[in-house]
Parts: sequence; C-alpha cells; structure tokens
Amino acid sequence: MSGHSKWSKVKHQKATTDAVKSRAFTKASRAITVSVREGGGIADPDKNFRLRLAVEQAKAVNMPKDTIERAIEKGAGSGAAAFENLLYEGYGLGGVAYLVEAATDNHQRTASEVKHVFDHAGGVLATPGAVSYQFKRSGVVLVSKELRTFDMIFEAALVAGADDVIEVDDVFEVYTKAAQLSNVKQQLESKGISIEHTGFIMKADITVKPDSGIRQKNELLVEALESLDDVQNVYTTME
Repeated sequence: MSGHSKWSKVKHQKATTDAVKSRAFTKASRAITVSVREGGGIADPDKNFRLRLAVEQAKAVNMPKDTIERAIEKGAGSGAAAFENLLYEGYGLGGVAYLVEAATDNHQRTASEVKHVFDHAGGVLATPGAVSYQFKRSGVVLVSKELRTFDMIFEAALVAGADDVIEVDDVFEVYTKAAQLSNVKQQLESKGISIEHTGFIMKADITVKPDSGIRQKNELLVEALESLDDVQNVYTTME
C-alpha cells in the first residue's frame, strides 16, 4: 500500500507540474503571437524587440524551439487576428488598484473569468480609465548582483539612459522609459553586466502599504488572476 501511495503522490506532483508548464507555454505562445502582430507582422526577433523579449521569456520556461517557431508563424499569418490584447481594471482589498493584461480570442469569456475572480476575492472589476491613470508604461531590466555594488549598477544604468535603479533581494531593478528599454539593455550588456530578465511593465506612480492580513488576501487575488490562461500580466499599486 505504501508503494501505491507514494506512486499516487508522484503522479499528482507530475500532473501539477505538467499543468503549470502547460499554462506557462500557453501564456508564452500567446505573447509571441501578439508580439509579431503588434510589431507589424515582423517575424524576425532581431528586427522586432518586443518579439525578442517574448522569445527570451519563452526560452526561460523551457519552451521547445519548434513550439516557439509555430507561435511566430501563427503571429505572421492569419491566426494572429483572432487574438487581441485587453486591459482590465479593478480594485482589490484595502483600495489596492489592479491592472490585468490579457491576450484572448474570446473577450466575453475572459471578461467573465476575470470578473469572477475579483468577485470571489471581495474585489471589484472597474470601468475603463478608473485605475489606469495610476500606472505608467515602463521598461525594466533585472540585473544580477554578481559582486557588483548598487553604485556601480546605478552609474552604468544612468549613463545608459535609465530613469531609476532599486535594489531588491538578489537583483537590481533598472527602470527605463519604454522607448529606451532596448538601448539600456544593450548598453548594460556591452559592459559585461549579467541580465536576468527584460520586459515592459505598468509601474504604479503611487503605492499603498496594506496591513499583513489585507496584503495576504491581495496576494491570493493576484495568484488567482495569474492562474487564468488568458491573463498575461497582473500589476497592482501594492507596495
């Protein structure tokens, strides 16, 4: 019986891992497809910066090369027309504002799923424009510390054209204007600085700091939203 129990646990863990991997592949594939479409149909990552970032993120979740290529082909063909980027706005607990980015081929389904998650968590889906003014589209580069000090990265980032640098845990977050992201990334790499991630985000202009109980409920709301296949990114004003 013990052997059976152990195998059942292993199968359960594998099923969970496979589900997470599948979800990550779905999100990465859609990001690639939309990046090609919004890049004017340019399917060459070297000529489409957003596509290059999407491909890098797909590789980071170990997406196979042929799957990446299929997503690019879909974006360059008629398949991309079925997908659209949508932005949902809402409020969680304690006045925390939310922006939810989605890539979907069925906006009614996605809107219903997002609303259900907000309602279940005690939040509320807001009208367009109710929340978005609190965020600004920015670029972010996560830089590995690797024996580098904050002052070293701060100086290199400012010279490259970045706006700000914040030290968190084991990385430095380098923030840039969206249009400057590619240039800042290239300049940091040219100095031999190791980059862990590059991407576009919606950065909150003003943040709120809820107490631990409210924070935990908001974190659960973020997790629930991110678990939806159509949702690509979730941003909040929570500090």
